[in-house]
Amino acid sequence: MELASSPWFLVLAGILGGGIMGFSARRNHFCTMSAFERHWYAGDSSGLRTWALAAAIALISTQVLQAAGYVDASSSFYVRSDLALVGAIAGGLAFGVGMALVGTCGFGALVRLGGGSLRSLIVLIVLGLAALSTQKGLLAQFRVVASDQNAYDLSSVGGQSLGAILSTLAGRDVNLIVAAIVFIAMLSWILADPRYRRKAGSMITGTVIGLVITFGWWATTFASQHSFDIVQLESGSFVVPVADALLQAIAFTGIYPDYGVGLVIGVAVGAAVCAFLRRDIRWEACDDARELSRHLLGGTLMGIGGVFAMGCTIGQGISAVSTLAVSAPFVLLSIAIGARLGLSYLLEGSPFSAFRLHGVEPAE
Repeated sequence: MELASSPWFLVLAGILGGGIMGFSARRNHFCTMSAFERHWYAGDSSGLRTWALAAAIALISTQVLQAAGYVDASSSFYVRSDLALVGAIAGGLAFGVGMALVGTCGFGALVRLGGGSLRSLIVLIVLGLAALSTQKGLLAQFRVVASDQNAYDLSSVGGQSLGAILSTLAGRDVNLIVAAIVFIAMLSWILADPRYRRKAGSMITGTVIGLVITFGWWATTFASQHSFDIVQLESGSFVVPVADALLQAIAFTGIYPDYGVGLVIGVAVGAAVCAFLRRDIRWEACDDARELSRHLLGGTLMGIGGVFAMGCTIGQGISAVSTLAVSAPFVLLSIAIGARLGLSYLLEGSPFSAFRLHGVEPAE
């Protein structure tokens, strides 16, 4: 295929997928941090259900296409044999705290940037620089010692995909069966709330975002099968791709931008188109030095934490779930705890407020 072998195929595919994601997220206010905040402080789980729906749709559609031979998510870095729990937990906690300080994640910052938020531009630049340092720079040396060298080798059970582990134990391929069971369980919780079942816009948004994640697996798999160059199999994530996009913008490395870079560009463009059509573009900047410092720290924590955890709320929260990666629950729980601690500090004056139970303060 001449199109798939083109060096511009991946970035254009990423822009297409990202544009749809960014437009949908901006149109229906899809934001993980907002979903957490409304769940904890307003008793509204609609945002979390939309996020879970995106993960569920990505899971079942990815696994079906993989069974049909159109997707090879089993070769992605999410399900490699080394499970770095230290990075998953510590990175998730750092990312969650950073997300609370900023008020959104890397994906949300791109969506806000499309609407004119200069604060988000600062966050994305800092996030990208911190991610580059943690992936390839000075902090990478610490990451290798603290996380990578303490990873658990799961090669004896087929890697860290739940489907591969159970297939190894069962002696036959049960990936699709496992995916169906997990999908049904997730969908049962998602649709358990009758109020949510009436929110067609939210359900459409979750479905669209989930399908875009699967599109990413298909596009990178398709390119890897027809390109003479090595293609990284990936889907949606907004930490390292933000760093790669930043690097592509400021330095010519001789390497064409990949799917992740295109996805980053596409999300910002898609969100900008939506904001323009809805006349919702407003230029916003930090109100004072205190708010700026909070965004700088939050962006740094998300950049470092996202590399340690090998993903973010979209990367681990949806893309990794679509591969049945066992790292996903550890990272997601850690992100949620970190976000809760950060929100408690910002809104209630102390991170210990997160542990308050029926008005009882934690012991000193």
